[in-house]
Amino acid sequence: MARPVLRLATRLEDVVHGLRAKWGRWRGRVPTVVPFVGYGGGGWIRVLGRVVLRKPGLAPADRLKSVRGWRSFTSIPVRDAVVTVTAPGATGVVRGDRGGIIDARFEVELPAGWSTVRLSIDGHDGVDFPVFVVDAAATFGVVSDVDDTVMVTALPRPFLAAWNSFVLDEHARTPVAGMAVLYERLVRANPGAPVVYLSTGAWNVVPTLTRFLSRNLYPRGALLLTDWGPNHERWFRSGPEHKRLSLERLAQEFPGIRWLLLGDDGQHDERIYGDFAQRHPDHVRAVAIRRLTPGEAVLAGGRAPAATHGPQTVPWVYAPDGAGLSAQLGELGLL
Repeated sequence: MARPVLRLATRLEDVVHGLRAKWGRWRGRVPTVVPFVGYGGGGWIRVLGRVVLRKPGLAPADRLKSVRGWRSFTSIPVRDAVVTVTAPGATGVVRGDRGGIIDARFEVELPAGWSTVRLSIDGHDGVDFPVFVVDAAATFGVVSDVDDTVMVTALPRPFLAAWNSFVLDEHARTPVAGMAVLYERLVRANPGAPVVYLSTGAWNVVPTLTRFLSRNLYPRGALLLTDWGPNHERWFRSGPEHKRLSLERLAQEFPGIRWLLLGDDGQHDERIYGDFAQRHPDHVRAVAIRRLTPGEAVLAGGRAPAATHGPQTVPWVYAPDGAGLSAQLGELGLL
């Protein structure tokens, strides 16, 4: 009986979206590309962004403006949008999904490091899309959780996603002590290392999280979030499954990189990272887990059960903050 209910929910969502889209276009809104941050390798890049209806001339990504999270969910997505990608030596198109999300592989040869390509739609002026191309010689990268790892959430899990997504702006979020310094030291000690922020949050809040990371001096990197709302398979996408699949994809895309996996001991990170380390010990340099305070652990629903840490060749470190993790990672030769 669950599947028919889900199909009904998605059809109802389609009807509501159609009405909102007609209203938005009647009000003069035009399709606008909101670029995220992408990454790539030799001969390809992963294009990430969202297409929404906005007032003409409105900046698609104001990094200095404080915006309540709920505004990201009231924007009107453009479904199945065709977006033109213009890069040095290559031009082509990618398509968005039913939620306006662009997540597509684009074949283009770009130099290692940061590059900028243009994304445009319906002949409107394009926007800059930043992408980090990983050097073929790179052997180290950073994958980081977000909630309780780079920012303190301090909320019961049942209310966490709603509060962080709909209410808070980036000024109201508190960074975890010492983590920004740790991440900056990691990228300085390992030039050319890609940084990926892996979260179970919805794609809608990428601009807010991007501003938070920038304001608190975290190194720039791609944010990999998940879908919002029902589809034909389930009401909401599984957060742990999203993380597992993302790690598997990174391992396939960058077979020569060994990742430092950073998370917390609140719920799933230890188990997800431990399972990945068991399956791919050659892709894990170390696992760093931030220990929550007793109060944070209570709000998080308790600490995760003791995890299987996989092969002994993969070191694990634990500390309550960035300074403690930094000292231990330094002993491992990562700083």
